[in-house]
Amino acid sequence: MTNIAVIGCGYWGPNLIRNFAKLKECQLVAAADQGRDRLDVVKFLCPTMRLTTSAEEILEDKTIEGVAIATPISTHFPIAQKALAKGKHVFIEKPMTATSDEAEELTELAAKNRRVLMVDHTFIYTGAVRKLRSFVESGELGEIYYYDSVRINLGLFQHDANVLWDLAPHDFAIMDYLIPKRAVSVSAVGSSPVRWNGWRRESLAYISVDFEDGTLAHFHVNWLSPVKLRRTLIGGSRKMIIYDHLDPDNQLKIYDKGVEIKEDQERYQALVQYRTGDLLAPKIDQTEALSVACRHFVHCIQNQQRPETDGMAGLRVVRLLEAAQHSMNYGGRRTQLWEGSRRAQVASG
Repeated sequence: MTNIAVIGCGYWGPNLIRNFAKLKECQLVAAADQGRDRLDVVKFLCPTMRLTTSAEEILEDKTIEGVAIATPISTHFPIAQKALAKGKHVFIEKPMTATSDEAEELTELAAKNRRVLMVDHTFIYTGAVRKLRSFVESGELGEIYYYDSVRINLGLFQHDANVLWDLAPHDFAIMDYLIPKRAVSVSAVGSSPVRWNGWRRESLAYISVDFEDGTLAHFHVNWLSPVKLRRTLIGGSRKMIIYDHLDPDNQLKIYDKGVEIKEDQERYQALVQYRTGDLLAPKIDQTEALSVACRHFVHCIQNQQRPETDGMAGLRVVRLLEAAQHSMNYGGRRTQLWEGSRRAQVASG
């Protein structure tokens, strides 16, 4: 039996507590939050767990083997760093850290101490995204031409992050999981129409990611939409897929549509022909994604395995976020993605 604790009981923490408490493979022994009122709210989710306002108390407890961190982004690194140094396995909310240097350090520390470091890229554990990956890997879509994603709603405004760092980690993680290609550059523009008491962060943004073979990915994230959309379109040379997370009956729709180029020998020119075939809506496993993710974390601890969304996956997403933020800061200037270890180069320079 693996002893687990949760640090942070705000927006996402209660969901972690609820799911870890249901697992037979582990025991949720403690939860920490600086706000006593939030501890009062979550105590009924697992009456047997110990409640504390001190994260330090959990990190110093040698009986706790794994910690789930659901605190503000700026605190992810120091808490996870200390947890790994204390020999604990770490499950950390998205985005993994506020900088790629911090993400690299956590990844290296986890490897050095042989601890599990897993990032909660929750959508990777949905039945729809996993089914989508099986279609991509089978080659049924053919050559992937483009990736287009929309994640918009009204709110929730974050005090410590803009819309890019709040919403885009989901879509960057899904893209990273699905597209077996190397991203090389990012460009992004954003706007900050909503401001109060000195708070001025981007509340809508458009991001483009270029891959080495010319494939283009585009993302729209927005806190100021009157409707809520969670939709991704992947265009392939053979088939195309729409993934609509908010459609409970048909989350995936696979269209046998596309274009074909045929040579007209008599006219010595290429003709574009359009192909329209069947529509397939496969059955999707509806198991709660966070439940799958929490179980996967415990399984990796108990079997000394690397998580599907490990530290390197978290690092790749943070690098995309950093590049997009840099591009926004400079009016949409294209930003190259850094390869290799920046920390190693700095140390040797």
